[in-house]
Amino acid sequence: MFLTIAFGFSSGLPLALVFGTLSLWLKDYHIAYRTIGAFSLLRLPYSFKWLWAPLVEHTAVPGLKKLGKRRSWALFSQAGLFAGLVCLSGLTPDDGIIFMAMAALFISFFSATQDIVLDAFRVELFRDNQEQEINGATMYVLGYRIGSVVSGAGAIGLAAVLSWNEVYFINALLLLLGMAAVLAAKEPAAENVLSVKTDKKQILTNAVIEPLKQFMSKPYWVVALLIVLCYRLGDAYFGPMAYPFYADIGFSKIEIAYISKLYGMAATIIGGVLGGYVLARVGLMRGLLWFAVLQGVTTALYIPLYYVGHNIWFLMFTISLENLSSGMATTAIIAFMSVLCDKGHTATQYALLSSLPGFSRDVLASTSGWFVDQTSWPVFFLFSAFLAVPGMILCRYLYKKRPTYLIQA
Repeated sequence: MFLTIAFGFSSGLPLALVFGTLSLWLKDYHIAYRTIGAFSLLRLPYSFKWLWAPLVEHTAVPGLKKLGKRRSWALFSQAGLFAGLVCLSGLTPDDGIIFMAMAALFISFFSATQDIVLDAFRVELFRDNQEQEINGATMYVLGYRIGSVVSGAGAIGLAAVLSWNEVYFINALLLLLGMAAVLAAKEPAAENVLSVKTDKKQILTNAVIEPLKQFMSKPYWVVALLIVLCYRLGDAYFGPMAYPFYADIGFSKIEIAYISKLYGMAATIIGGVLGGYVLARVGLMRGLLWFAVLQGVTTALYIPLYYVGHNIWFLMFTISLENLSSGMATTAIIAFMSVLCDKGHTATQYALLSSLPGFSRDVLASTSGWFVDQTSWPVFFLFSAFLAVPGMILCRYLYKKRPTYLIQA
């Protein structure tokens, strides 16, 4: 469980650095909202990581084979992340947006690769016990949220007293914790390892076609994919604009960081753990439905915050409830994707599943800045809240159908 938390931390750390935190850095240099929103497209490697997931699934990194395929890929991707963050820490928007965009894209690629291997690593740690698999997902979310808060609120707080370049370099150093966790972990027993001498057609069949065929044999698999695709659309849409919104209505970096760190982090951690507790009591599908409704309601709370304006107490209230629901929903959707995966094809199937919300998040969220420019903050958050509705409908449908592979969960 401790290793699972560390894996989550390492996965959660890079995302904010090419997402919310980077948005505030760009806003400090008066970059247009439409450009800030368009930076979401640089995270598209998360959406297409399934393309190279079979390579990660079935091979080890040359030169690191003694570590095993999971640990070799984890260390390789973490080394790439470290290099990308160090590079980004040496740039500013004045040097040219294109160079920052290239560094962010580089970070996204290696972060997506790290997610492939650590997701598979986590699932394989609990391959023989579904109850522990859900608990493992809860601990992973806990670590993920801690990592995202450190690189989000923590980084913003540091930016009030240090330069953005120094902040990004410090976050690069924190990746060393993830490397230590990978070295401390035991390599899972190898499954479906393909020799380089294997026939190319057989490699394609075992690495790509077979995992897809097994997944598509599940009843209502299309509905399950749509749930993964739509479940967190609202959070995905307003995410790039959250920090610019706080700054727009008068909050300082210290206020944003303080409230996000103390209240947002606490609410997120509590939400993740509470989500696991609720799922254990009411079942996975019912919990998914409840949390989908809760996400829409808490997103709508940003509308009164806009009219209230610079009010610390209302910001605490809004961020706490939104992060609470977000933590619960994240635990639920990760547990849902874990249950959907067939053991032996974990990396390929989980990479495909986790890339779906990434694609919708990045493509749709790239229009968020433009949407704000064309409308207003209240209309923007109303639309974001409405995006939770498709997930509610799909969860309700699958809950009524009760497919066999979800009954135990």
